[in-house]
Amino acid sequence: MRRFLIGTLFLLLLATIIYSCQDAGQIKQDVYYVNGRDLYIKHCQNCHGAKGEGLGTLTPPLTDSVFLKSNREKLACYIKNGIKDSIVINGIKYEGTMPAFPELYDIDIAQLLVYISNSFGNKQGMYTTESVATDLKNCK
Repeated sequence: MRRFLIGTLFLLLLATIIYSCQDAGQIKQDVYYVNGRDLYIKHCQNCHGAKGEGLGTLTPPLTDSVFLKSNREKLACYIKNGIKDSIVINGIKYEGTMPAFPELYDIDIAQLLVYISNSFGNKQGMYTTESVATDLKNCK
């Protein structure tokens, strides 16, 4: 029993050291990622798929890092306001309508974007509520 307690305390101490060595920005991104995953499951997964694969020619995939990078400033607008025009992703034209999610707050959109842009083969880093607010002000 004593060895078990000592071993448990050692593992707890080790975990604390490892966690405390993480950068505060990385911890924030990790929190956004987890919350974004839950929002994705609730609002996006039905159309874009569990793996971001999309739905044939109806719903585009979220696996195209090039599209996500080149449209980074528009992504918050797409989520908040939806998409009514056709878009081309990876050479395929998608003409379906994406619904708007006006009920989502800037923090929700930032968390969704962190999840989407760091999942499905994407590695694009952090989105902040400030960047989402700026992007939403510039929506066209």
